[in-house]
Amino acid sequence: MISPATRDLAQFSDLELAQALLQRMAIAPNDWHRLKANRKARALEQASTALVYLLKDQPEEALVRLQQAAGWLDRSISAPPCPTHGR
Repeated sequence: MISPATRDLAQFSDLELAQALLQRMAIAPNDWHRLKANRKARALEQASTALVYLLKDQPEEALVRLQQAAGWLDRSISAPPCPTHGR
C-alpha cells in the first residue's frame, strides 16, 4: 500500500524533488561562517547540486559537483578563507 506522503510526492517531477532537496541542503548566507568547514554539510550541498545537474542532462557539471562532494568527504579539499575578512 502506498503511504499518503508517497502519494503526495508523486505529484512532483524528479527535478522538482531534487531542487527541493538542494534548497534544503544549501548553506544559507547566515550560516556560511558556521558551516563553511562542515564536511558533511558541504558534501550534502554538492551532492544534491550534482543530482539537479544530472536530471537536467548536464553530466559534466554533475561530475564536478560529485568530485567536490567526494573531496569534502575524503578531506582533499577545505574551505577557502572568507572573502570579506581583511577588507
